[in-house]
Parts: sequence; structure tokens; C-alpha cells
Amino acid sequence: VQLQASGGGVVQAGGSLRLSCAASGRTFSSSVMGWFRQVPGKERDFVAAIRWGTGGAYYADSVKGRFTISRDKAENTVYLQMNSLKAEDTAVYYCAKAYELAYAPAQYKLWGQGTLVTVSS
Repeated sequence: VQLQASGGGVVQAGGSLRLSCAASGRTFSSSVMGWFRQVPGKERDFVAAIRWGTGGAYYADSVKGRFTISRDKAENTVYLQMNSLKAEDTAVYYCAKAYELAYAPAQYKLWGQGTLVTVSS
């Protein structure tokens, strides 16, 4: 299984972007899919996660109310809709797969390649 993240780009503060994470190979079945972000020189931070089966979603406080994680079972794809973007949302965003809900990067065993989001103020 491989994860392919896409959708990053440059957007003005207050704007929106939608990131996608497509999986090739096996389906996610009972997995948890997460989005993380990382700024150079800093740790990789949890952004959001979704239970593939139930659709239950979980968010970091910093993005709650602005970001929405969703999944399309038919397309084997996870999305991160990002609204009301702020300069501090600028980072490389990664999608990842875990076997159970977790907030620490170490619990995610499969990672996509990352997509850069730049929010200009």
C-alpha cells in the first residue's frame, strides 16, 4: 500500500485548500487515517484523524472548527478541507495510516510523501 498526498499550494490568509490522500493497493478497512504537519526544525504535529469504518473524526485544538477530515471509501481517499487558513498553518502536510486511533506520529506506520501548504499573510 502506498499513500499519495496532493493539493498543497499557496493561498492567502483566510482562504481555503483541500488536501487529498489516495491509497493504492489494499483498502483501509479498519484503519485510522491521520493528517500531520511539520515546519522545518520542529516536530511533526497531529492535525486530524478519521476512523475509516465509522467516519469518526478527531482534531487538534488549533484547527478545530476550521479543518474537516473526511473519507471516500469508493475512491480510497482521505481529504482535509482547510478553511480560514492562517499564516501559522504553513507547513508540509503528511497523511498517514495507523491501526488504531493515535495522536503521536510514531503510532502511524505508513506515510505519504507530504504536500506543502503556504499561507501568505
